Amino acid sequence: MSESRDAPQAASSAVSPAVGVAFFVSGAAGLVYQVAWQRILALHSGVGIYSVAMIVAAFMAGLGLGSRLGGGLSVRASPRRALVVFGLLELGIGIFGAGSCALYYDLLYERAAALYASVWRAGLLHFAALILPTGLMGMTLPFLVRASVRSAPSAGRAIGFLYGINILGASAGALLTPWVLIRSVGIRGAVAMAALGNAIAGLTALGVAAAGWRRDDAGDAPAEIAAAAPERETRHAFGLWVALYALSGFCALSLEIIWFRLLDVAVRSTAFTFGTLLAFYLLGSGLGCLAGIPLAERLRRPLRAFLLIQCLLLAYAGLSAVLLVRLPPEIPVYAWFARYWSETRVFKLGAEWDLSALLRLYALLPALLFGPPTLLMGLSFPVLQRAVHDEARSSGLKVGILQAANIGGCVLGSLGVGLAALSLLGTTGSLRLLLVAGLIFALVGAREGGGPRTFAGLALALALIGAALPERERFWRRLHGAVDGAALVDEDATGVGVLAERTPGRWLVLVNGRPHSDVPFGGIHSRLGAAPALIHGAPQDVAIIGLGSGDTAWAAICRRETRSATLFEILGPQPRLLARLAEQGTQPLLRSFLQDPRVKVTIADGRNALKATTALYDVIEADALVPHMAGAGNLYSVEFFRECARRLKPGGIMCTWSPSVRIYASFTRAFPHVLRHRSGTILVGSLTPIAVDEAAWLARLESDGVRSYLGSRVADDVSTVLREFSGVRSRRHMKAARLNLDLYPRDEFLVP
Repeated sequence: MSESRDAPQAASSAVSPAVGVAFFVSGAAGLVYQVAWQRILALHSGVGIYSVAMIVAAFMAGLGLGSRLGGGLSVRASPRRALVVFGLLELGIGIFGAGSCALYYDLLYERAAALYASVWRAGLLHFAALILPTGLMGMTLPFLVRASVRSAPSAGRAIGFLYGINILGASAGALLTPWVLIRSVGIRGAVAMAALGNAIAGLTALGVAAAGWRRDDAGDAPAEIAAAAPERETRHAFGLWVALYALSGFCALSLEIIWFRLLDVAVRSTAFTFGTLLAFYLLGSGLGCLAGIPLAERLRRPLRAFLLIQCLLLAYAGLSAVLLVRLPPEIPVYAWFARYWSETRVFKLGAEWDLSALLRLYALLPALLFGPPTLLMGLSFPVLQRAVHDEARSSGLKVGILQAANIGGCVLGSLGVGLAALSLLGTTGSLRLLLVAGLIFALVGAREGGGPRTFAGLALALALIGAALPERERFWRRLHGAVDGAALVDEDATGVGVLAERTPGRWLVLVNGRPHSDVPFGGIHSRLGAAPALIHGAPQDVAIIGLGSGDTAWAAICRRETRSATLFEILGPQPRLLARLAEQGTQPLLRSFLQDPRVKVTIADGRNALKATTALYDVIEADALVPHMAGAGNLYSVEFFRECARRLKPGGIMCTWSPSVRIYASFTRAFPHVLRHRSGTILVGSLTPIAVDEAAWLARLESDGVRSYLGSRVADDVSTVLREFSGVRSRRHMKAARLNLDLYPRDEFLVP
């Protein structure tokens, strides 16, 4: 009776369409949470690479532990009970999500920030804060697999469908989060929508279970249809598959880090870039998984297929990087990219709609770089499931173990490549490291996969591609359009910095591909630095967030009264690059600035460093940053300006660049006394009244060696600026819709 009952189900996926939709929505909600929670938690410990890597590792570790726990518990549940548990898990995630902003931001950030003073303590606290929701997320797939798989032959189809549909949901969530949710309702609203999605998914599952989608047989039928085992290959030890899938996860996450670093530079990203590219990355994996279901069912040698897939995707990833740099810049199609990289123009995704540029940068380039590899990544999942399942009852357990191993590999990839390899080896060196991992797959294939010649050829191809990869300087020179001209290049885990000589004697500072400022000094950065230094009566201690070219900080210490200048720079290569340029002897102002004993450069997230310190300053300034750049909202929010106000000495002032109405409104919301330059682009604020004393300001400019320090050209420019300041009334009652907030960075996401 049991065999006849299960046989018809073996030919189908055994997944209710309603449950499939629920798991799609669950995947979308998960990505919304990941983006939102990572942004909030980064405020606790900084948006630097080490902080972000800890948050990502904590998030994924929770998923892995949840997968392992859910897999073990799912064995004890009947299919219907497993579906009920899945529904309850979704509701639990939604309940936590609904209160997560209050927990992570209102409580832990606003009231308990001191707990995160130590890096390692911050990492442990991130893990503790994320373990519950991510553990619940990790448990969902094993229980849903147990609810869906009733016989071994249907396991690969059902599990592949569930996994693929969940990834497609995640892709939708990655795209919707920046383009729709944050723009429309802010981060709190986006999280609330994700919680609603969990509630819909949970109630749907409970409804299907209540409707009797599966008869509760108090366990599996005693006689299951065994999985087809045409060759002994499917008998390989389960431990071998666990190890291979862990290595696969390491490679997948490492490639993701490398691809996004490469594309961050190549497209000169905005706040919309990461979510958009992540959506395409996940879309490829999801489509590959669904497309691989019928293929996997016909495979006679799944181990061989799995190993071939891993070798091929790594070979493609390496070869695409080789071609990206070694192709002649004049060939059709590629010539457009070569011109784009050589210009200072930035395609402002979200603000510009040049269809040709949009398709080239955000469709063609990512499709060529990681389209085929992500499809292959997705394809490998149903192949894996085809090989390991031989009974229904243990299906959830095996999925949980495999997912835990894969996520463990992802965590190692995030920490190993994201923190260590990029600094030690650079992007191309890290890619070579992954090609070595490909050699491991090839070696196992030669020994266990039944194709020594095929895998020997793949191993040779991987080795040749690794040898062809250019060194980091040549690689990044091409992607910055500095192939022939003079350029200085440096890279570490925090990012890629380049100084390119665009015209003789003038060097452009590029940060992760984006133009920032120039050397020699002058222009808006000098005006921003000098103005508050001359408005303040005696600026002894100065703090600057952002080093850039050093222009702002150089001008900010123009007075002899200044005894210390603390500079917070998030990009590690920046001070090293400026030091290399200074050593050439062609930039005397830069050299004297870097040798000034008053200057101390700290590699850190400036906002987080200000919150953690007890030091007080006479002048605090944030170097000019384009508001729609990723993360810029953290330096233009009301909460940031208020944090700066708390770090000022009595009578201290803060200065900011103000290129938008919202920045002006947010600044005047935080400071009761504000001076505004006539152009509106420079604001100076204080908690105490600021006298508009043009005569005193100009006298300081002309005395104490300030003019000789700045030079006549810059001094004359600053003199004009000082004559154009006037006081404005505080706008403390400005409507929230006009403000930039930590959890609603409107300017960063181009909210209309």
